[in-house]
Amino acid sequence: MAKAKKRKPRKLDRNLPVMRPNAGGIDVGATEIFVAVPADRDTDWVRSFPTFTEDLDALADWLQQCRVDTVAMESTGVYWIPLFQILEARGIEVHLVNAQHVHHVPGRKSDVLDCQWLQYLHSVGLLKASFRPEHAVCEIRSLMRHRENLVQMACVHVQHMHKSLDQMNLQIHHVISDTRESRDWLLSMRLWEAKPILES
Repeated sequence: MAKAKKRKPRKLDRNLPVMRPNAGGIDVGATEIFVAVPADRDTDWVRSFPTFTEDLDALADWLQQCRVDTVAMESTGVYWIPLFQILEARGIEVHLVNAQHVHHVPGRKSDVLDCQWLQYLHSVGLLKASFRPEHAVCEIRSLMRHRENLVQMACVHVQHMHKSLDQMNLQIHHVISDTRESRDWLLSMRLWEAKPILES
């Protein structure tokens, strides 16, 4: 359920020409998301939303009601990904920006919220979007990263297996070529199962 920010947001002084009049700013957190739209679009132009899917849909609905067609948000961790996908599916242009670059832009006052500052910088064209490949490329990249993680985990388990074999004084991994091969793995497991019988 959306709610207005408790601290009343301060209206920014517009000293630069506006290049994107329909721009919004989003500050993404783990449990709460703060969103700012142009001050003339709603009486509560800064709102906060929880991070559940239905709340992200409500956030996108509110942006469309305020006629916002482009937003800027920092790519913090992985929290931005679900919201990015929902906004992209709604046809809203999303600019992922580097947090370090945003903080180095001069002129910010201490009583301005992060989402307000993002909205202002985006509206005057001072933010550069980070590169994000197409959706199909992102899917392939995720699969490749997942495969790499699985391979690394498999190597760790093989090391654990070697240690267990050493503790049982089964020096099979010094004889066979690769304990990761299916045939050698089967031989190791057969020896493992037969060890209590051999010791009896």
